[in-house]
Amino acid sequence: MESPPDSPIVQSARVSPDKPYFPGQAKSLEGIAIRSFCLGIVLALSTTATVLILVLTSSPLWRVPFFIAALSTFHFLEFWTTAKYNTPVANIGSFLLTANWPAYAIAHVSASLECLLTKLIFPNRSWAPFYTGHVILLLGFVMVFVGQFVRSAAMAQAGQSFNHTIQHRKKDSHILVTTGLYSIMRHPAYFGFFYWGVGTQLVLGNPICFVAYTIVLWKFFSSRVKHEETLLVHFFKDEYVQYRKRVGTLMPFI
Repeated sequence: MESPPDSPIVQSARVSPDKPYFPGQAKSLEGIAIRSFCLGIVLALSTTATVLILVLTSSPLWRVPFFIAALSTFHFLEFWTTAKYNTPVANIGSFLLTANWPAYAIAHVSASLECLLTKLIFPNRSWAPFYTGHVILLLGFVMVFVGQFVRSAAMAQAGQSFNHTIQHRKKDSHILVTTGLYSIMRHPAYFGFFYWGVGTQLVLGNPICFVAYTIVLWKFFSSRVKHEETLLVHFFKDEYVQYRKRVGTLMPFI
């Protein structure tokens, strides 16, 4: 005996178009809300801690909560920018909270610990050569803020042509963007994260992690750019070849 069209058996067999938004799914609204809420709380607490330490003490340890605030802002903007300018692919993974896990988490924990240890060994950051501590700090601030702006703006300008994962098949919405930031550098989103990451270590005053971050990020983006550009040449043929000849990456030796 066949079940009537509207029976519970038939309805349960159908795949709900809303299923991706249910808890536990890739686009879970519950999961997105929780992550956004937690990032907001962390940003508020770390910003407050940074201000209080700066106002009430002379300790350089405000750098650690500033680093945490920068991380919170970065991860929120990764999702928000994707959701606004490339809505079809936005999901929980767009926060990049578990990207390259656990190496990513280890790197940030190591950076925070080095900053704390440096405070104990060099209370006044006297390790900076020729008393350039303030110059290094200012340079770090510039790199963090410019890096974040460039990355978010690049994602917005690329729209649906930007994706956190390398695409091996060309979509109908995938176009070669050569205007705006892309007229100045080939991979502005990578440029932004590279200098943002290195800049955070200058703000933290971490000589060891500064070198480590620079090496790791350079190796990562060098390999990623080579792989991605092989696909882009396949997608856009001579159009991309000519674009690559006239526009650099503005990242050292990449």
